Amino acid sequence: MGKVIIGATVSVDGFIADEKDAVGPLFDWYGNGDVAVTMADPDRVFHVTPASAEYIRSSAGNVRATVIGRRLFDITNGWNGVPAAGEHVFVVTHEPPADWEFPDAPFTFVTGGVTRAIEEARAFAGDRDVSVTAGEIGGQALEAGLIDEVHLNVVPVVFGSGKRYFGSFAGAHQMLENPKVIEGDRILHLIYAVRKS
Repeated sequence: MGKVIIGATVSVDGFIADEKDAVGPLFDWYGNGDVAVTMADPDRVFHVTPASAEYIRSSAGNVRATVIGRRLFDITNGWNGVPAAGEHVFVVTHEPPADWEFPDAPFTFVTGGVTRAIEEARAFAGDRDVSVTAGEIGGQALEAGLIDEVHLNVVPVVFGSGKRYFGSFAGAHQMLENPKVIEGDRILHLIYAVRKS
């Protein structure tokens, strides 16, 4: 069985967006190099440094399913029906959208909470990985003990306030193992295995 990974680009002080969900300079690293790389959507091409390209290929290459929250789904309009990573997206929501313009897209709306969404995503992914977006959904998954790895793509910027990487996580201390460190240009990729008790 594959791993369940939480990941996002984050400011030095732990924010994945500002209070209005704007990412500001957090995504600048997707265009600061000469190496073209894609994830699930072949039309969404990033140009990054060789180190960041290798990180993207190794981390996203084994992802088959993604778990996101309804807020991210609404902000991105579900990436117009094309998963940003993996082959299928599981959206945690209280109520599925009634009028989404891409009803045949590989998206499943899960009303049973984060744990149920990750169970469905793992069943779909088989021996490949499941990516869980940071924020409230990622924090809930970490609190429930469902995360195997934490990926922080740290940008040298201080936001001061905004949407936290782990949302409103209020669980007990969670120890992580020493990180694998990959240095790009104005981005530091940190990969932590979650220490299991």
